[in-house]
Amino acid sequence: MAQMPALIPKEVEIQRLKKIWLIIIALGSIAASVEVDNFVDGSLHQTSIRDSAFTPAHWWLYSHFIALPLGWGMVAVYDRKVPILRGPNNSMNTGLKMTILGYLATMFTIGVNEMWHFWYVEEIFAVPNHWMFNMGVVVAFMGALAYVIRVYARLVELGAETPGENPYVAEMYKMALEGKLYSRSIP
Repeated sequence: MAQMPALIPKEVEIQRLKKIWLIIIALGSIAASVEVDNFVDGSLHQTSIRDSAFTPAHWWLYSHFIALPLGWGMVAVYDRKVPILRGPNNSMNTGLKMTILGYLATMFTIGVNEMWHFWYVEEIFAVPNHWMFNMGVVVAFMGALAYVIRVYARLVELGAETPGENPYVAEMYKMALEGKLYSRSIP
């Protein structure tokens, strides 16, 4: 497949990619804080008989599953300003689609989870409604990783095309693109 010609100036594309990169870092920190809440929620389930969607641990947990698809949706809107990141037939990037769909699945699961616990009171993490949380998060992480690699690869390409102030750094970018960065001894 031929490389798409540059549709915007390199400097503008670099700035837009850096903004996307900063948003991804912010969304990654929100996603990492979900892991802390998993421990908080798990310890709450060990000590209380039954909780609801209105317990503080669930406020924290469920707000993540609403903020993350909205945040990745904002990335998708801003992503349209960088033509090289578009997917096949000028569509949305596939990794970005997977991320948004994965987090939308977790957002949908919030309601399913509460309905499940309305009829079946036991709080067992091996029940099918919790599988949807896990599968949605795994699909979202896989898509986010693919998208992050794509954005980073493009930043590296642009870094090699735009020489830096330090010629040694520009040479390292060039060697990284050629796959020779670790194949020689460093003097």
